[in-house]
Amino acid sequence: MLNLKFYIFTFNLTYEQNDYMKITGKEGGPIDRAQAKKWTERYRSSGRGKTNSHLFGSETVKQLLDQEGCVAMRIYYALDDNGEQQLLLVGTDTEGNDLTEGLILDLSSPCPPDCSVNSELAG
Repeated sequence: MLNLKFYIFTFNLTYEQNDYMKITGKEGGPIDRAQAKKWTERYRSSGRGKTNSHLFGSETVKQLLDQEGCVAMRIYYALDDNGEQQLLLVGTDTEGNDLTEGLILDLSSPCPPDCSVNSELAG
């Protein structure tokens, strides 16, 4: 005699905007130097853009992160009025919302011309 039991589970999942995204301030993490070197070499050889990196000063980034309610930062890719690649940094709260009423950073120092002289990542 064969006795079979079947179980059927149904889930009703509904999400409000950003219910799934709770920002803790611990997002992201380190990668090793060899991986970073491989990835930056791959980007430079891909021909995707003239800009290899952007430098933001620690005081400027600290201002961004010290805003009330800021627990992280989001980085947007952008093209300026001259079609040049830019990075825009904006603070983010615990709900994953951009703090666009606060400080938004750009005006970084792009490489080239402002490249690290002896970094393995700069090529």
